[in-house]
Amino acid sequence: MPRYTLAWSRSLLVAAACALLPSVHAQTQATPWPTKPIKVVVNFPPGGAADQIARAVSQPLQEFLKQPVVVENRAGANGNVGGEAVARAPADGYTLLMSSGGMVSVNPHLYARMSFDPTKDLMPVAAAARVLVFLVTRPSLPPTNVREFIAYLKANPGKLSYGSPGNGSSPHLAGEMFKSQAGVFALHVPYRGAAPALQDLLAGQIDYAFDPGIGLQQVRAGKLRLLAVGSPHRSPQFPEVPTLDEAGLRGFDADTVFGFYAPAGTPPEVVAQLNAQINRALALPAVKERIAALGGEAVPGSPAEFHQRAAADSQRFGAVIRDRKISAD
Repeated sequence: MPRYTLAWSRSLLVAAACALLPSVHAQTQATPWPTKPIKVVVNFPPGGAADQIARAVSQPLQEFLKQPVVVENRAGANGNVGGEAVARAPADGYTLLMSSGGMVSVNPHLYARMSFDPTKDLMPVAAAARVLVFLVTRPSLPPTNVREFIAYLKANPGKLSYGSPGNGSSPHLAGEMFKSQAGVFALHVPYRGAAPALQDLLAGQIDYAFDPGIGLQQVRAGKLRLLAVGSPHRSPQFPEVPTLDEAGLRGFDADTVFGFYAPAGTPPEVVAQLNAQINRALALPAVKERIAALGGEAVPGSPAEFHQRAAADSQRFGAVIRDRKISAD
């Protein structure tokens, strides 16, 4: 059982109980929150999926809460830098974290030692988006489908390279899952975020990547070639593009859920109010369209549902990390 399955249970039960109160309006009347600006820390660089989702949700959120919502990027150590900043912040609801699920479900498997425990020092507030990864290549490579690409990699072992937002990121784990299931070898090049990896792919410095959606505009423009989706289901944005499961890599699933967290100990009534208002923002057509442009989908839900998904992801990705002997140290 993942370490955090029990670590969050008490906070999740209290937050769930608060969510059953008659209405968010009643909570707002009883709770003098918020009375000042709210900061959302994004633990990855500007331009990546986490950053774009945070900004899409933050704009309507500040309208709903009647307070400014400021987004701040604090990247580094596969999300740990921003995660620690929020974990150490006052537990008053005025500092939130927007992160890929990897910081909670992957990093504890990846790092032998962390300066904070994301399963104890943070609590889930609301899921925001299910983010897919897309196998994209530079268009100058000869292969035009997955079968040809695997054959090309096998004919050129170690000669091709792929980029990711960093060691242990979901695109990196997708790359390792792909190499393992396809029986190929390529050089992994870690970057400090998805945006810099995309820039080098467009420049031809690397050969392919599992893109978390930010390169889809370049796919449409013909600057990248999309071969497959690393998800159990096809993307509504590209219904003609097969999944890797359909292409022969059975059970391939590199999806991850991005969402909002708060420091442990944040008042449950504040967590319940934030959850309700974030879900409200996710229901807006403009926000859903922004997330869809990344190839993902909005996934409103309760803190408990968000936690359960993180627990399942921890088991799935933890097995990959152990099998591939991946370490950040």
